[in-house]
Amino acid sequence: MSFADPAARPVMRPGQALCALADIADPGGRGFIVECDGEKLEIFVVRRGPDVFGYANDCPHVGTPLDWQPDVFLNVDKTLIQCSTHGALFRIADGICVEGPCRGDRLKAVHIKLVDGLVVLAA
Repeated sequence: MSFADPAARPVMRPGQALCALADIADPGGRGFIVECDGEKLEIFVVRRGPDVFGYANDCPHVGTPLDWQPDVFLNVDKTLIQCSTHGALFRIADGICVEGPCRGDRLKAVHIKLVDGLVVLAA
């Protein structure tokens, strides 16, 4: 299920399944709202084959969300994460900025894991 308004997304907590791996396009991404230490945080998960990578939905340059539209986090050829504000490009596997004003910075990683085909927010 995709939500047009991020505020309409259910709030997930550590240990909960965010979605099934099959619910994320390959390659593709999906956004979530999670609660960690009593604070709500927008995150996203990017899938590349059997691997998933989680990051805070927050550009290290200006602090704006990265998605162009709900659940759209990748550039046109789906090889890099792209910031919707200024076009900075980040590697999927480690979140390091390879092009743009925040070159060399990185996205804040969010610990997720795969459990029986489910993408789970690690505790």
